[in-house]
Amino acid sequence: MNRALERYRNSRLISFIQKHGKYLPILFFIGGFIFDTLTLGRIDRVYDLSVLCVHMSLLSITLYLYNLMDDGKWENTFLEKYQIYLPLAIQFFFGGLSSAYVIYFSRSVSMSKTITFFVILLALLFANEMLKKRISNKYLQFSVYYFLSFTFFTFMIPVFVKKMNTPIFIISGFLSLALTLLLISIIYKKSPSTRAEISLKKLIGIILVMYVTINTFYFTNLIPPVPLALESGMVAHQVNKKNNSYIVTYERDDWFVFWRDHRLKFIHQPGEKVFVFASIFAPTEIKKSIFHRWKYLNKSTDEWEVVDNIGYEITGGRDAGFRGFTYKDNIKPGLWKVDVTTKEGLILGVIDFEIINNSNLKPKRMIERTF
Repeated sequence: MNRALERYRNSRLISFIQKHGKYLPILFFIGGFIFDTLTLGRIDRVYDLSVLCVHMSLLSITLYLYNLMDDGKWENTFLEKYQIYLPLAIQFFFGGLSSAYVIYFSRSVSMSKTITFFVILLALLFANEMLKKRISNKYLQFSVYYFLSFTFFTFMIPVFVKKMNTPIFIISGFLSLALTLLLISIIYKKSPSTRAEISLKKLIGIILVMYVTINTFYFTNLIPPVPLALESGMVAHQVNKKNNSYIVTYERDDWFVFWRDHRLKFIHQPGEKVFVFASIFAPTEIKKSIFHRWKYLNKSTDEWEVVDNIGYEITGGRDAGFRGFTYKDNIKPGLWKVDVTTKEGLILGVIDFEIINNSNLKPKRMIERTF
């Protein structure tokens, strides 16, 4: 047994890990990110649910094993020769779970909602690389774990209960908080090295601040109302429904505007209606009321005025999203935006455009697209 362990310690793989150890965590983080990017599709698929549940379960187990490693708990056990891989496994699961949130919302046209998560994600990633002291990494590990646990449960619970509203979000947050504090308590009790390196009160304080912050982001519309996502949204000249398909006529933007398909400047013809079309992803069997809140910028007050709030029902399950539209006539020129919201007023996305009345101008690059 001792000879086998000695040969293992002197193997090329272990030598490689020891030589390049400082680069491996970020590579495993990126590896987890890429793995989910290539394999995950939609949150309500059995495969996706299985992968995310396995990631979250294995991350919890790996954190427990890793934080007891310095106490010699795994000496003379089969885990001893594998414990060098534990931090790499943690980074892989961090990357895998982080990517899930981005993947499911990268389809949203409201990039301002997704970019909030990217900023947090990048901050955590750089902190993980820069904070080399062990005590800092301990706090960081559990902080990242709680952040990912919170997003995990806010996705999963609505999918399983087939319902999505503010109480479900609050329950999801409480569950993630309770389970995170339970894991921390177990590790703190079992690991003398952890007790020596961190202050339990300080760590719990950090977790509670994160809990309040994420809830604040949710209720101030800095993150979207998971697991709904605005897949596409545009201002259009005409929308017709035919054989369960929506035929949308709109102006295409210039070829070099690769990040957006439709023009923001709407050339309005006399007597013409203005349509706003939206396609919203929702997991299977989730039913939700969606509203289009039409707003006009009053130049005299420099404030957005709510002109109309038009609602319709959606039912989840369609890969390309549930489609719907609203329209207005006798619309005045100027800057407009339509907030696509839930019944509770949480914003899925914002569709901006400018109405231009000029008899000398004609709509350009008009196309018809079927959704």
